[in-house]
Amino acid sequence: MTQEIHGTVADGFEGVREEFAAFVAGERPDYEGQLCAYVHGRKVVDLWAGSEADALYGVFSSTKGAAYLVVALLVQDGTLELDRKVTYYWPEFAAEGKGALTLRDLLAHRAGVVGTDTGFTLAELADDRQMAERLADQRPFWRPGTAFGYHALVSGALVGEVVRRATGRTLQDVYQERIRTPYGLDFHLGLPAVHEPRFRPTQPMEPTPQQRAALDAAPDGPHTLTSIAYNRNAPEPTDLASLPNMPLLRAKGPASVGGVASARGLAGMYAAAISEMGRQAPLLKPDTVAEFGQLHSVGHDLVARVRKSFALGFQATADTWHPFLGAGTIGHSGASGSQAFADPWTGLAYGYTRRRFAYPGGAAPENDRLARAVHRAALAL
Repeated sequence: MTQEIHGTVADGFEGVREEFAAFVAGERPDYEGQLCAYVHGRKVVDLWAGSEADALYGVFSSTKGAAYLVVALLVQDGTLELDRKVTYYWPEFAAEGKGALTLRDLLAHRAGVVGTDTGFTLAELADDRQMAERLADQRPFWRPGTAFGYHALVSGALVGEVVRRATGRTLQDVYQERIRTPYGLDFHLGLPAVHEPRFRPTQPMEPTPQQRAALDAAPDGPHTLTSIAYNRNAPEPTDLASLPNMPLLRAKGPASVGGVASARGLAGMYAAAISEMGRQAPLLKPDTVAEFGQLHSVGHDLVARVRKSFALGFQATADTWHPFLGAGTIGHSGASGSQAFADPWTGLAYGYTRRRFAYPGGAAPENDRLARAVHRAALAL
């Protein structure tokens, strides 16, 4: 039985609803997901299937977009400087030869501390400050600044410690005060208990035969860079798909993977970043968006073992995922299949969430057809 499609689209975006319905019709009967988009601060797509309109999902690494938006705001304010050494803010980070690394390189996944030699406990994974303490003492796995690799579970803790040292406040607190609360965003770094009934636990991945073959062929030794980056070298190896289902992780909201959101929350955050919302000016000035959207790390990712590209923290979405988007598009995907981004050229902000864990490489494949349909409609306005 095909899921019913709920929600609304603005005039000119009827094709997006048709594309979403066509995708859902080909999915499992228990599919749950949401799609939302804004253009120049106006909501133009608000669709969902399989659950309630206000359901919340674990969005894994789409969380990082909120962390990097906080950093971008603090750079714009002058509180942080991209080309200062990390040790200017966080002296202990100098241990084991990391003293020359700049904040710019830290954001661009060039630090080389993708994890620790012995891994993290689940309690540590939920607590950015505990992770930061461990990472400060960790020797890097490559010479800092010379190469890049996705700091999958730790990048939020690393930049979060810089934020805390510079402001005296946690990254989560700055996000709450300056981004989530003013715009009423359904995107939480630390889910309040009152919203727990809205959370939909992540369902395990059901790989296709092709995905199963790719997973089986991937190196899986516990001491590879990939295993270290995903905490599979810990005494209790991390099951990535189950992380959002940990109440402690949802409550603390670690800035790498702990976010809980709806598609409305994801899209709304990126809309606020680049567009006027109501009577509020965009969070970021055009020069800040351009700086943070500029390509910084392009080529062979030592952790993912494939070609990747990163801007300043944000994924280079137009290069990595959707080449039809404008240059300098900022965003981030999550292992659940979620994706969110802002295209400053069209004023488009996009958010997608789903309940069942998708292929662990990031944005679920359906994002290409959905984002393309939204972009096409936005260009036609």
